Amino acid sequence: MNTYHGSTSFPNWHATTILCVRKGTDVVVAGDGQVSMGDTVVKANALKIRSLAGGSVITGFAGATADAFTLFERLEAKLEQFPNQLTRACVELAKDWRTDRYLRRLEALMAVADDNVSLIVSGTGDVLEPEDGIIGIGSGGNYALAAARALVDRDDLDAEAIAAKAMDIAAGICVYTNTNIVIKKLHTK
Repeated sequence: MNTYHGSTSFPNWHATTILCVRKGTDVVVAGDGQVSMGDTVVKANALKIRSLAGGSVITGFAGATADAFTLFERLEAKLEQFPNQLTRACVELAKDWRTDRYLRRLEALMAVADDNVSLIVSGTGDVLEPEDGIIGIGSGGNYALAAARALVDRDDLDAEAIAAKAMDIAAGICVYTNTNIVIKKLHTK
């Protein structure tokens, strides 16, 4: 079951946990490594975070793996078409995702960030920028989001430390999230 509102053709596959945290001059995207089918862990160390556009964009996905690879490729092409315009590239991807007969069947959510903006991109045509710069998607996304929001005002924690702690909290609550966390960091202007 995916955490967004849409049809789910693979009800026994569970998404992951992806968290994006923007604090001060840093932005990070973190993801766990668990892939589950029903009540079985199929893989514990999947990589769900990618750098795009020569490392100037980081993104993570929750949903079907093959669908995510397709979306990464499509987003990379949009970023080449609209360099240094992440929002525009994501809007164009969301338009294609919603209207293209093949892409419409893809089941995933993406968290995407560069040095200026953090966005949630969905197949329903949504491109959303959270006002606090924190995104949580996937099965454990709301747990990680809540934990990150509770930690973000602490002066002793940077974005990376907040993401690591919030993902650990989510893994302790969500059975579809593990502690095999990968974090990618951008240094913003």
